[in-house]
Amino acid sequence: MRALFIASPGVGHVFPIIPLAWALRSAGHEVLVATSGEALVASKAGLSVVDVAPEFEWEEMIARVQRDDPALFQQMATMKITDLREVAPVFGKMTDILIDGIVDLADRWRPDVVVQSLLQGSGLVVGGRLGIPVLGHGFGFARSTGMDDALREQLKPAFDRYGVTEPPASVAYVDVAPPSMVTQDPAAWPMRYVPYNGGGVLPSWLREMPAGRPRIAVTLGTVAPRVNGLGPVERIIAAAPDVDAEFVVALGDADSSGLGELPPNVHIASWIPLNALLEVSSALVHHGGAGTTMTALAAGVPQLVLPSGADRHINATAVHARGAGLSGTEEELDAESLRRLLTDEKLIRTASEVSAEMAAMPSPADVAERVARLVS
Repeated sequence: MRALFIASPGVGHVFPIIPLAWALRSAGHEVLVATSGEALVASKAGLSVVDVAPEFEWEEMIARVQRDDPALFQQMATMKITDLREVAPVFGKMTDILIDGIVDLADRWRPDVVVQSLLQGSGLVVGGRLGIPVLGHGFGFARSTGMDDALREQLKPAFDRYGVTEPPASVAYVDVAPPSMVTQDPAAWPMRYVPYNGGGVLPSWLREMPAGRPRIAVTLGTVAPRVNGLGPVERIIAAAPDVDAEFVVALGDADSSGLGELPPNVHIASWIPLNALLEVSSALVHHGGAGTTMTALAAGVPQLVLPSGADRHINATAVHARGAGLSGTEEELDAESLRRLLTDEKLIRTASEVSAEMAAMPSPADVAERVARLVS
């Protein structure tokens, strides 16, 4: 069986699909990833990747939206998403940049099934054109209801261009959200969230919990620092002297030179696989990205979510409502909220319960078998 994975060109879109891609690969199936931009990092997971839009640049796409649709650009800048259909125009434009390369690749490679990241629409064109099933892949708590219809509307010129008059005969959906935290779609395929945060040689200090006091991990993901700055980190630096904990702030490639002198219990790190960091941490403070939220839930650590846009408010609300963590604004971040992450027994217990619930969900290997049965 040949499985074509299609991901929007962002790390947060491609990382969640890698465990299922590898489950299929490990079962002996052929896997190819079609994407562009930052998502080409999937090649570092040992997967074959095709850049279907070598000219793609995030900044250029944003400039294009600003030029062609100023109202949409302004909405993006202030967006607090509650329904994914709100971003269909943005991802329709993004898909339109990728779609010719993806259709050309699919025509030549002839996949038997398409697996696409949640906000992609190319798979609908490919599935309808080749008469093959399409599997949407969720990444967190944002629901996909109505999204395919919204994307088909945005991509009508592409459907017409390629002579696709009907959607794929079979469209399924992989849902990685723990059942106790969402309204479940009975038709969705549940799958355990297996964190993939990239690989790397782990520093020696990451091998064990710090002696004498707990560790709080901090991350703002790959997009939020560029868009919203390092305000939450500055507030943590200010509060850290009043908290008996070690803080590890994983900033990736973000510029930390403007943070000034750090308290002795705050350490700035570059890229660290988040799942490895959380294995030796007691709590997490973050921006609300889906992958970060799900990785913390899988690790069973309480989290403080400071949503800064996109779907992050959806994730923050889900965590707060379940009692697996706290949510708030950057301005509300203080020493007391950080201490609560370490001492609130109800938060700690609930985070552990959700982790156990996720561990009991069907594995990517189980879902890979189901994909094979769907195709056969």
